[in-house]
Amino acid sequence: MENTSTAVRAVGTAKHIALIAHDNMKKGLIEWCAEHAQELSRHFLCGTGTTARLVAEKTGLPVKAYLSGPLGGDQQIGARTAEGHIDIIIFFSDPLTAQPHDPDVKALLRIAQVYDIPIANNRATADYIISSPLFGESYSHQPHIFIKK
Repeated sequence: MENTSTAVRAVGTAKHIALIAHDNMKKGLIEWCAEHAQELSRHFLCGTGTTARLVAEKTGLPVKAYLSGPLGGDQQIGARTAEGHIDIIIFFSDPLTAQPHDPDVKALLRIAQVYDIPIANNRATADYIISSPLFGESYSHQPHIFIKK
């Protein structure tokens, strides 16, 4: 494999944050967003279908909605990530319940890793991300994207 990317990725002070939660985890994500609403209001939020709608309704935060996860929303977020339009993913996933769209979830996690995007799969990691000094600052890094020839 050969590293084909030398571009530096610049992330501004206002981040583009994707919010996703499996059904059993939606309540927890909504509570987390409500607790951090003041900080999140300084950023651009998007999310998969029901999660985006519920977060917006319960917190008053503007959240751009994509399709529901099982209907392609995870893939839409993955595509936006690959295009450089997502800076952080907060994905409260349910590790104890089988998901019918598990291949889409795995693809999204892979894309986040490939493009060096911070992703929180639980509340503790989301707390670490939002409390990081880098969360409200500009940040530049060089993702190591490998493409097999």
